[in-house]
Amino acid sequence: MHVVVNGWFVGHSTAGMGQYIDHLLLHLPRYAAPVQWTVLLPVLPGKALPERALTQPEVTLLPLQLLALPRQLAKLWWEQVTTPLAARRLGADVLWAPYWTAPLWQPCPTVVTIHDLIPALLPEYRGNPLQRAYTALVSTTARRAAAVLTVSQASARDIVQHLAISAERVQVVYHGVNQTGDARTDERQRAAVRCKYRLPERYFLYLGGFDRRKNLHATITAYQRYLARGGDPAIHLVIAGQLPARDTPFAPDPQKIAAALELGDQIHCCGWVDESDKAAIYAQATAFVFPTLYEGFGMMAIEAMSAGTPVITSA
Repeated sequence: MHVVVNGWFVGHSTAGMGQYIDHLLLHLPRYAAPVQWTVLLPVLPGKALPERALTQPEVTLLPLQLLALPRQLAKLWWEQVTTPLAARRLGADVLWAPYWTAPLWQPCPTVVTIHDLIPALLPEYRGNPLQRAYTALVSTTARRAAAVLTVSQASARDIVQHLAISAERVQVVYHGVNQTGDARTDERQRAAVRCKYRLPERYFLYLGGFDRRKNLHATITAYQRYLARGGDPAIHLVIAGQLPARDTPFAPDPQKIAAALELGDQIHCCGWVDESDKAAIYAQATAFVFPTLYEGFGMMAIEAMSAGTPVITSA
């Protein structure tokens, strides 16, 4: 069997979909033999192929040039024209789109991964008319797919209900954790990470995005209430992740929220965390706090549990 993969997010480790496809392509060839894997990689005109994290000998990387168009149009052309044409030319048995973007024309059985329906279900994520048209397009193309993969029973229910795809065509394949090793027993690594990110001795941890559905305002407000009701002030709140470039209603700056609540030195924003350091940051937390309003899966919750850290989350 020859599987051709849309590799738009391959090597983009800062995006969840990049981590998803990179880790799957790292392990799938070992368990899915004898499958031939070809990953289509977009290359900007006049640019060399960037270094990629993926170096599996069982996987063929096929660079294809993007059209010289504005980024969103180039991405649309890649998904709807370049990818299916390449799949037909290569004689693919299956075309896999590892994020919500199956092509309208499907020259062979197509499988699409839909992590969540955020753009369809949450009004503040629907964007401008062009973004709404794109969501409508990929909703239509998903209905044409031979199968839909998703990452949780919650997302499966949403897909069946809101995209009107039969439950028999939707397969749930859960995530695993990205980190390896056991940071709970590696004191040297824990000490190095504490120093690198200037972590307090004891802390609650939030790690993730800063858009509205992450509900970070509630996290900070709850921490203030915890202190006001006699909670131990020696347990600080660490907020990890790349802060928003500017404070907006869609992506509020947690530093401004903390300042308005007069939390002072109790809040620590430690910035972007390298993947290799995450397990140690989770392992040293008193608890991981994640009161999100909507997730397809919520990778951070199982990362924290894997590190032995209690999780405080929403339903």
